[in-house]
Amino acid sequence: MKRSSAWLWLLWPVSVLYSMVARVRSWCYARGIFRTRKLPGTVVSVGNLTAGGTGKTPMVLWIAERLAEQGKHAAILTRGYRGTLDANRKDASAKGEASAPGVPQSDEVALLRDRLAGRVQLGVGPDRYKSGEILARHGVDWFVLDDGFQHRKLARDADIVLLDATDPFGGGCTLPSGRLREPVSALRRADVVVITRSVQSPALAIEAIIRRHSQCPIFYAATQLLSVLRVPRLDVALPPMDWPRARFLAFCAIGNPPAFFGDLPAWGFQIAAERSFSDHHVYTAQEAAEIEKAAQAAGADALLCTEKDVWNLRHVQFTALPVYCCRISFRLPENFWGALQDVIHRNQSGSNR
Repeated sequence: MKRSSAWLWLLWPVSVLYSMVARVRSWCYARGIFRTRKLPGTVVSVGNLTAGGTGKTPMVLWIAERLAEQGKHAAILTRGYRGTLDANRKDASAKGEASAPGVPQSDEVALLRDRLAGRVQLGVGPDRYKSGEILARHGVDWFVLDDGFQHRKLARDADIVLLDATDPFGGGCTLPSGRLREPVSALRRADVVVITRSVQSPALAIEAIIRRHSQCPIFYAATQLLSVLRVPRLDVALPPMDWPRARFLAFCAIGNPPAFFGDLPAWGFQIAAERSFSDHHVYTAQEAAEIEKAAQAAGADALLCTEKDVWNLRHVQFTALPVYCCRISFRLPENFWGALQDVIHRNQSGSNR
């Protein structure tokens, strides 16, 4: 829900305080007052400036898959935000993953585990250093730090910052009146900036603001649709020729629902209606029934969600209409991987942050 101007004005003093705290914290890390800890390996951080979805999970997957293709012993370190305690934890332990006791296994963790199928390990829990230490003892020497830009406790060899082209700077204010988790000046710590969801590149206005704070390489990532899979088993794909033939009700519980809804027509889908929920929302049976009822009222033939939503639909059943999910990935320039490796080599030759 969009906040009124009066409400944002009332929140502005809190945002000023939040910004000051963020600046002091950054200053303390830069001066060594707050210490970082270094894992025995290479750490690549993927993060952002704003609250909400910028495409961190597809980027983490992209990097993890490249490391696996190169035969690296790699792991993803993730907090596992807002998960549920269930059989996933037992499955993770059986695969040798590092997971803190009692840490919920989130939708993002489930998605990463399913897509990577054991090729890359997972360290789940708020203490990413401890998770990394456990994994390092089992031979892991490459770490992808999920949502790591503000997680300064762990040293990194490269900082990748994602900016969503549709709202790159969160309205220009820090939380709570805006969506910035840090002032834009924090971009001076970035080694690489990736602008996601840009309809056309270059986005000169965004680049101009970035250049006020950093001269790091800037790349553009396009979201591409890999397949449309039947929920819940994800073992049957809807043929591409059928994508534009059906009418769908699209629904999701992600950080940036408009981005998903905006992609669907570009991929050729007919969208009869849309429903969105808060990020990481776990669906109830009543909500599933309401979604189906709304879909039928709109003349939809099926339901369509994101792959992340699948893991929050485990305890509900749809009875009237089939449900499909979109499996996506990032498309990045060919020179991105080489540029990232150059950054890592340069930082390792100097000093880690």
